[in-house]
Amino acid sequence: MTGEDDDGRESRGRDDEVRGAPRIPAPRGAADDLDDLDLAAVMRRASLQDVRREPPAEEPAPEAPTPQAPPAVERAPEAPPAAASAPVSPAPDEHPPEAPSAEAPAAPTEPEPEVMSAAPVLSHQVLKSLLGAWALSACSAGETAAVEDHLTECAICADEALRLRDAVGLLHTDRSLDLDPTLRSRVIDGCLGRRPAEIPVPGWAAPYDAETARLDALLRDIGDAEWHAPVRLKWFESERAVHRRTTVAGVIGHLTAVDGLVSAALGLDDPVGTGDVPLSPTERTETYWSAARLPPTRTVREPWRDQTHELIRTVSFAGRDIADHSVSYGDFALPLRDSLLDRAFECWMHGGDIADAVDYPYGAPSAPHLHRIIDLAARLLPAALAGRRRTGLAAPAKELVMAGSPGRSLHLEVEGHGGGNWYIALDSPAAVGSPDHAVAQVALDGVEFCRLVAGHISPVDAAAGQEGDREAIRDVLFAAASLSRL
Repeated sequence: MTGEDDDGRESRGRDDEVRGAPRIPAPRGAADDLDDLDLAAVMRRASLQDVRREPPAEEPAPEAPTPQAPPAVERAPEAPPAAASAPVSPAPDEHPPEAPSAEAPAAPTEPEPEVMSAAPVLSHQVLKSLLGAWALSACSAGETAAVEDHLTECAICADEALRLRDAVGLLHTDRSLDLDPTLRSRVIDGCLGRRPAEIPVPGWAAPYDAETARLDALLRDIGDAEWHAPVRLKWFESERAVHRRTTVAGVIGHLTAVDGLVSAALGLDDPVGTGDVPLSPTERTETYWSAARLPPTRTVREPWRDQTHELIRTVSFAGRDIADHSVSYGDFALPLRDSLLDRAFECWMHGGDIADAVDYPYGAPSAPHLHRIIDLAARLLPAALAGRRRTGLAAPAKELVMAGSPGRSLHLEVEGHGGGNWYIALDSPAAVGSPDHAVAQVALDGVEFCRLVAGHISPVDAAAGQEGDREAIRDVLFAAASLSRL
């Protein structure tokens, strides 16, 4: 008989059998009983068991002997079929065969810990030569770490690195992708210089022509959905800021309605209608908005643009005398030359409101046009100051003088492109501002002054520099904000 010893190896058959004598065949091994078992899988499982039983490292494990078939023995006559098929009990120390199983997965290996590379040790001269590359962000990670460590210890190199970083900032200036706002006027001037127009646009109408063209370029560049973007219109009334919410299309409707005052004064069609039409810009706007059955969309652009073209064409053909033609705004009136400057100013301000709503860059007008707009606001300040004085919102006059005579004045210094110096009469709109009678001075940027006049910033936060009579300064700043309207 054969059996398995304690190590699981088969023992050889006994030699005390008499050769040629009839005998019962020896029991078969487990591999012989499982005919469909893959021998390769059994061999792999045996090797895995040997690996698990591997002794400690200090004592080498003995190699497991390869299972061998029993030696060839001369067969005796086979037993009857009944005896051959009789079940044979395994030996007491024999283990039952295990079911085949898939190959055991390999044990997961632990990832090796990352080793942080230390900054290379470089000399002072080498680190100093790397400052330019470091400022341009062209160093490797190790060089960057070494340079930055060195900058915390060397004040000379730290100052040099700061200067280089500032220089790199000058090399990478962020510029708008939009065209220069003065490009159109420069191209037209160049064309007209070679071939003058038979009927030129008057110089006092050029700011309106340029600002409507700039706004139209913005409107052409936005999508359908952006016409419904919310816009907050801001202005100043009495002593407080006021705002009104509308959309991009609503702003263009507002410009169309107020431009209609100029159209009506020139005998052109009024977009608000005929008959008893209000003259106040606010009332005209409300009338125009309420007349629309549906919320305005991008379809409002073409009527507005056609109206601006018609105004420019009309004043160009009308000749020089048309410049003094009066345009009524209800509570006040302006000559046509100043009225178109006012419309250019409002077109610029509302173009900025639209640009903010759709996240679009929008710059200031060209310097000559901006200077004209500031000059108009400065000329309107004495009358606005007198109006606030009549309602008790400004201090009373201190030195009344004859009309056309110099009186107490405030020096308005507007900085930046389009700026200049103006002297505002404080006590009477008929007086003349004079540097010899200046009692106060206010200095601020040209764009900031225009934003103050439009009611976009508070009078308290407007002036960058103030000197002299504080009461006069306050009255003039609030008078400038009171020029704003819807």
